[in-house]
Amino acid sequence: MEYREDEYLMLSGIQHFAFCRRQWALIHIEQQWEENVHTAEGELMHKRAHDPLLNEIRICENKDTLRGYEGEAASVYFGVLDELILQQKKDFIFQGRNRRPPRDNVNAMLSFVYTLLTNAMASALETVGLDPYVGFMHADRPGRVSLALDLMEELRSVLADRFVLTLINKKIVSARDFQHQENGAVAMKDGARKQILVEWQQRKKETIMHPFLKEKVEWGIVPFVQAMLLARYLRGDLEEYPPFLWK
Repeated sequence: MEYREDEYLMLSGIQHFAFCRRQWALIHIEQQWEENVHTAEGELMHKRAHDPLLNEIRICENKDTLRGYEGEAASVYFGVLDELILQQKKDFIFQGRNRRPPRDNVNAMLSFVYTLLTNAMASALETVGLDPYVGFMHADRPGRVSLALDLMEELRSVLADRFVLTLINKKIVSARDFQHQENGAVAMKDGARKQILVEWQQRKKETIMHPFLKEKVEWGIVPFVQAMLLARYLRGDLEEYPPFLWK
């Protein structure tokens, strides 16, 4: 039997397989995922390079116009997110963002994790003395943590979305963890929410190099760091607010 070159396994991969099939599978998935991440990022960069809106965003002074640009950017971003789902494709199909209620398994998880991230950001803002209900871009509404929603946008893709992709691609969640209701809504079962919370706490303990501080910090500390930087900017200690830009 002949095999294509892309079907070959590295010797190191065979060693992993011999030692532990599960470990080999996870490592193989991570490698494929990394390649797909670069492919998707490449497509986004290609679209950005030909997008005249980038220059318009830099000089835009109207909030409503800027929100429109953000909506277009989100459409491009979510248009390639499905390509990063490498496992359980039949059960986790992503065709765009939907919510209230979410109508598929992926959006059900995204909504849940976004809530976790928003709550963390709101708590961080209160810790540094800022009112999470008074935002810049998100309109102020009763009970809405507008400033927390503003800041969580910086962490939505790099933390929340990648976390959800990990849950799917490593098969930590499966189709059995969701309930499909008659009105089209999809809800996670209690066991799935508990498991996601456990995994979320583990993810928050992972360390990264903060792009502005140039220091290693845990993911769980990043909301507090950004809230602190915003507070320092508003109080005149920084010339400009450094957004969280991380790959």
